[in-house]
Amino acid sequence: MEKMDRPVLKLGSRGSLLATTQARQVIGLLEPFLGGRKIELVIITTSGDKAVDTPLAQSGGKGLFIKEIESELLAGRIDLAVHSAKDMPTEIPPGLVIAATPPRQPPNDVWIGHAGLALADLPPGSVVGTSSPRRQVQVLARRADIRVEPLRGNIDTRLKKVRDGVVAGTLLAQAGLMRADMLPPESLILSCEEFIPAAGQGTLAIEARWDDELVCTLAKSIHHRPTFWALDFERKIVRALAGNCMAPIGVCAQQRGVVDGVAQAGWIVRAIVATPDARHVARGTLLTENPSAAGLNALLQPLLDMLQSRGSDEILAQIATSGH
Repeated sequence: MEKMDRPVLKLGSRGSLLATTQARQVIGLLEPFLGGRKIELVIITTSGDKAVDTPLAQSGGKGLFIKEIESELLAGRIDLAVHSAKDMPTEIPPGLVIAATPPRQPPNDVWIGHAGLALADLPPGSVVGTSSPRRQVQVLARRADIRVEPLRGNIDTRLKKVRDGVVAGTLLAQAGLMRADMLPPESLILSCEEFIPAAGQGTLAIEARWDDELVCTLAKSIHHRPTFWALDFERKIVRALAGNCMAPIGVCAQQRGVVDGVAQAGWIVRAIVATPDARHVARGTLLTENPSAAGLNALLQPLLDMLQSRGSDEILAQIATSGH
């Protein structure tokens, strides 16, 4: 790829408002380092964009939003791609690499209720809309007396269904709502402690061909190492649990930050795995004062062991047997 210079680099993205907004934000971050080059945005329609009425778990999982973009990247028709990291399968095709991760936005989920109602205040029998198995189980763990039904579509479509009362409420990623400037004023931001996010939520991943020195070097100009460390940790947990889009798994690694007004060094990691009906749940939380990547990775096996001691193997076996 380095036989000739490329005055124009092609960046592949899905065509949704959120995807193109994220892609343009990354272009803005890269512009000071382009050295006179331009970046052209190339819109690619993915299988996930076509199958809008089918729950992801039934239509093939996370790769639906990625595979056509990766095919274009491998074929050399685009030079780089920007993904919501939570949409990426844990296995990356040979020849491709996550070249960089800009600083993470908040990984939290947001609750949006019809007429501003909180989840705890919904009448019994209310319908919450979400196509995320992870969100479903955490809703049902709190409110076993309500129903959860699939809800697909872009952000505006889902928010409209809440406003119109088609569903009593839904959950969306805070980062996506912020990036699209669509965070409703009545939103309730849920702490990662009470509602564990998806692996990679809030993180953008810049994907490139591993041997494309020009693009990989460019991407490193906006790379945030702690964000990548957290993403790598979260993806390793999901991979170790043999998780996919059909298994309700949440995991989040965060730098500890300020606690009660005092700066705390290190990491806090949380994970949850549950059966789709939320009758069996295993969750764990660990922390370390070591702020390095090594300190974070030292929590990997202990967190898996904690989940196993609380029934994760049995939960995943039950999911596999039931076909969910």
